[in-house]
Amino acid sequence: MELRQLEHFVAVAEEQHFTRAAERLAVSQSGLSASVRALEQELRTPLFSRTTRSVRLTEAGRALLVEAERTLAGARAAKDAVDAVRGLLRGTLTVGVEQCVAGVSPAQLLAAFHRAHPHMELRLRQEGTSSLLDGVAGGRLDIAFAATVSALEWRGRLMPLAREPMVVLCAPGHRFARESSVAWTDLAGESFIDFHPDWGPRRAADEAFAAVGVRRTVALEVSDVHSLLELVHEKLGIAVVPQHFARKPEAGRLVAVEPRGPHRPVYESVVVLPPALAMSPGARALMSLVGTDGRC
Repeated sequence: MELRQLEHFVAVAEEQHFTRAAERLAVSQSGLSASVRALEQELRTPLFSRTTRSVRLTEAGRALLVEAERTLAGARAAKDAVDAVRGLLRGTLTVGVEQCVAGVSPAQLLAAFHRAHPHMELRLRQEGTSSLLDGVAGGRLDIAFAATVSALEWRGRLMPLAREPMVVLCAPGHRFARESSVAWTDLAGESFIDFHPDWGPRRAADEAFAAVGVRRTVALEVSDVHSLLELVHEKLGIAVVPQHFARKPEAGRLVAVEPRGPHRPVYESVVVLPPALAMSPGARALMSLVGTDGRC
């Protein structure tokens, strides 16, 4: 089994298509197919279920994908470590980030990193918290900036970035807009706008409602903060969001109200780090910039 074969296998698994994978790798489709077939023969089992329209991983293929990603990540880390000893920082740094994470500006941070290390290729993946944790654990991501991570989810290293309260955001004409605070029980029966369940603000809000025993209905789910703020402004519902969302220019006409009661929801952002020995030179270099150019 060769690293080249694992690279071919992972590309097909991610693209779910031999032609697209071949184009991505800049190899011939026939050569790619032959490489995957040789790997299947060596392992004595099919890795993909092929039809005329789709390519799907088999159970064996899914098991191999986890280890293949980890092996390729280890090989890249080994090469990067040698380059670092030679005074070169090359290779690829893959960063995962949750949308609008507090305490860091990914754009400013990556720009500072690129200026300091122009020979490194940067890749950015915007995903929900659970996917980010899986990515760092599996070696698909070198480092990630996530939100609302519990100790049960991630037993590895976490570096705190920011901690802030959550607020109730509503349109000016809403009945809560005239209040300085609102009780949790008063939120029951309201229609809510929120992110998909894996995003940090949604996880923090869900945990807060569960803690006080109040059920709520999320009528509208979005995947970006701008849509959420626009829908709140159009009086289609209210939202429980991190406090810094209320300071965005798009939220200028909205009203932020504090939730009142024994439980105050808190939004926390963290850097998700791999084990120290598995941390790539690129990730270490990026971490050296956190708190300088990269902080909001």
